[in-house]
Amino acid sequence: MNRKLRCAVIDDEPLAVELMESYVRRTPFLQFEGSFGSGTAAFESLHEHPVELLYCDIQMPELNGMDLTRMLPPATRVIFTTAFDRYAVEGFRVNALDYLLKPISYADFLAASQKALAWFEMQDRAQAADTAPQPAPAAAPRSIFVRTEYRLRQIDFDRILYIEGLKDYVKIHTDEEPHPVLSLTSLKTLEEQLPADRFIRVHRSYIVQPSKIR
Repeated sequence: MNRKLRCAVIDDEPLAVELMESYVRRTPFLQFEGSFGSGTAAFESLHEHPVELLYCDIQMPELNGMDLTRMLPPATRVIFTTAFDRYAVEGFRVNALDYLLKPISYADFLAASQKALAWFEMQDRAQAADTAPQPAPAAAPRSIFVRTEYRLRQIDFDRILYIEGLKDYVKIHTDEEPHPVLSLTSLKTLEEQLPADRFIRVHRSYIVQPSKIR
């Protein structure tokens, strides 16, 4: 790969910074530009010396990762790294490219970074074709994050056929997998995260996507 992404790491935990830096340095298409121990330090530096990709913790003193993201130059994209899954929905409202739950394996790091690389390459192609790129569109979310076993999983709304609510968990039936995705959450909680113009609750135990009904 010829494309290299200039990136930085933000985390108030030194060991987390050390791990993420090691991951960046072993990934051929990433170029490590520096690390920061706080959101305020990163904010002061990144406006003078912007990077393309930021691996950013969320819970930090003074200036947290979410607020920092809203203040960054639009050309800088973010992958959140955090120990808490409750920020996933908000993370994608600020157009994060991905959301990694600690402890982060290199495999998960690499998958998220490859997604970022694909996004930047798409922007490069758009510019080359004189098509206006959209670095940070204020678009509605197109996917949902659910906890499955010990990780967060992203599911595109377009792939969901219907959702079945059981006692302590839900089954998400999609058109791309033979078996439903199981998530330990309530149907009500999941319903609140789905766009009302696309999904309808037809029964206390079922949510359907009418466009998928044949």
